[in-house]
Amino acid sequence: MARRIALGALGAAPLSVSGLTRMTSIDFPGQLAAVVFCQGCPWRCGYCHNPDLLDATAPAAMAWGEVLAFLHQRQGLLDAVVFSGGEPLLQPGLPAALQEVRALGFATGLHTGGMYPERLAAVLPHLDWVGLDIKAPEGDYARITATPGSGAKAFAGLQCLLASGVDFECRTTWHPGLFPFADLLALGRSLQTLGVRQWAVQQCRTPDAVAWCWTAGQQEALAQGWHGFTLRTA
Repeated sequence: MARRIALGALGAAPLSVSGLTRMTSIDFPGQLAAVVFCQGCPWRCGYCHNPDLLDATAPAAMAWGEVLAFLHQRQGLLDAVVFSGGEPLLQPGLPAALQEVRALGFATGLHTGGMYPERLAAVLPHLDWVGLDIKAPEGDYARITATPGSGAKAFAGLQCLLASGVDFECRTTWHPGLFPFADLLALGRSLQTLGVRQWAVQQCRTPDAVAWCWTAGQQEALAQGWHGFTLRTA
């Protein structure tokens, strides 16, 4: 039986919560989950689908205690809680929040860009699954994130995941205007070489994104050699 804890019992800085999805079947593989959206992200990707969550100084939309109260009511009804954003690793209260969620009996998931590899390594013992955004080949990162050095940080985060044994998926949001298909294919092969087993290629949702136009041969080439591969359309 899950141990019941007082709201905020671990005493760390509370999360800045910008929103809550109360039930989803698509954000944690094989689990019914709630998703907690965290405020703030240091990167400025042009295709970000949550631009309202970028400003770390924006006030929280709800208190972490409210989220915990909701989760108390969903014990036995939900399987997992996913922390998304924004960038959850930006928040100093994340480790304590993960422990509180685990104490309620939920599996824990994280959506991250991996830009804080040391912080990622610190929370991996409290995680059951991670969705890691790999946005591009390392040399193209700064152009996409508007942040110099971001590629090295993301791939360092990937190395932390590979060493941890925690289940994870890499996801790449792509359209042909970001970088060529040949580079996307080469990125997939490089991830396989590193030891990544699960990869999803996600369609950009911005109005100016170039539409996908796959040939059967391209889809087969992308999918080749993966333990798990997914094309996610908008």
